[in-house]
Amino acid sequence: MRHSNGCGTDELARELGWVGASALLAGTVIGTGIFLVPSTIAREVGSVGGVFFVWVFGGLLSLAGAFSYAELGAAFPEAGGEYVYLRRAYGPLWGFLFGWQQVVIGKTGSIASIATAFALFLAFFCEPLQREFVLLEVASTTWIVNGTQLTALITVLSLTVVNYFGIALAGSVQTILTVLKVGAIVLLAILTLVSGKGSWGQLLGSSQHLSANAGGVSAFFAALAAALWAYDGWNNLTMVAGEVRDPHRVIPRVLILGIAGVMAVYLLANLAYFYTLPLEAIQRSERVAQEMAAIAFGEWGAAAITIAALVSTLAALNGAILTGARVSYAMARDGLFFRHMADLNPVHRTPAKGLLLQGIIACGLILLFGRDKLAFEHLFNYAIFGMWAFYGITALAVIVLRRRHPHMDRPYRALGYPWVPIIFVLVASAFCLNMLVQRPEETGLGITLLASGLPFYWFWRSSSAARRLPAHTEGDSNVE
Repeated sequence: MRHSNGCGTDELARELGWVGASALLAGTVIGTGIFLVPSTIAREVGSVGGVFFVWVFGGLLSLAGAFSYAELGAAFPEAGGEYVYLRRAYGPLWGFLFGWQQVVIGKTGSIASIATAFALFLAFFCEPLQREFVLLEVASTTWIVNGTQLTALITVLSLTVVNYFGIALAGSVQTILTVLKVGAIVLLAILTLVSGKGSWGQLLGSSQHLSANAGGVSAFFAALAAALWAYDGWNNLTMVAGEVRDPHRVIPRVLILGIAGVMAVYLLANLAYFYTLPLEAIQRSERVAQEMAAIAFGEWGAAAITIAALVSTLAALNGAILTGARVSYAMARDGLFFRHMADLNPVHRTPAKGLLLQGIIACGLILLFGRDKLAFEHLFNYAIFGMWAFYGITALAVIVLRRRHPHMDRPYRALGYPWVPIIFVLVASAFCLNMLVQRPEETGLGITLLASGLPFYWFWRSSSAARRLPAHTEGDSNVE
């Protein structure tokens, strides 16, 4: 059952077709990672072959997750993604914990980080963005922000407004930005490979300039973490499943083909990097893409790749804002969050209040952490453990639901079941275990942050029961 949201309509609009869905997936996955993490991976593994192995392994792992999510997304085409699947498989507490993590740090932290990256790329063309400004002065307290923070704040607010005006407009913006950025990355990579400004022999390189733990299991997982950051976002499509047309067919196809396409783009970009730059130069570089383009095409090449990075980051940010608000909407719809977060705008049929809350939290994180790059890195270390833990138990939900509801309608069944979901769960578990061992303080803080949501869950759960609001999944004939 669904309950009215008090705004004259109780349903999101299914206005996202396969083109928009494909742009959403590719646009949210291909962000800053392909421009920033190649040097990290190269330092950890110490060979070109090892770098490509990590990219392929990360892509196949993401594809394994996509197979599992495709089955769940086609079976339950509702807003909220993992929140919906975890609630159905394990109960409302697990769905709430995922949603809580997304609202307080996961998705909002991602939005803040992507917006900051966009501002940093823009500073390549506008040096004054690095200056400091007085934002507020009260009595003896002065609140100073820099131009990068202000730019990030304006960008978040602007794209939040775009998403307020409906999934059709936001999807169109996403499609345009994604086509531009994928086209730019592919074109620049191909032009680099035929420029004659590099050497194919560099693809056989290895190096002694490695990280302190290089060559071991921890080094592999450190490199894999960097690659998975670049692949992260493949799950976002399921968060807007309630707005996808013909979701039973579109969601599985876009998830699987989209991840395969992203992996191809990443491998092509890395091929161009190593054709142009020797391994040791990539290990030392903080701007691999710009250095590659500068060697192949001169100053205009560096400017062109920076523009591509700007468009890429903007598309990722728009996708993150679009998808994130649907989680708080789904939680509120079930009585497990602030009730009015389930309100839909009567004209545009968007979760306007959820978008506003998400934007406020993201802007707060920019103000608190945006001046310090290391602070943002720590922020994501707090979140990434929880993110991959939830990815793992969501994939496991495929097996749980198959056993509990064997006769449930499943328009798509996960390829390689049950081994593909099992392998994904095992690797996700190993990844989380490695983080616990290597970063106990940060993962501990992440777990504490997650646990801080429990009092809110009990409050909202009891309040929902008192108001006799039906749980969204209770009585759903699809799982009976």
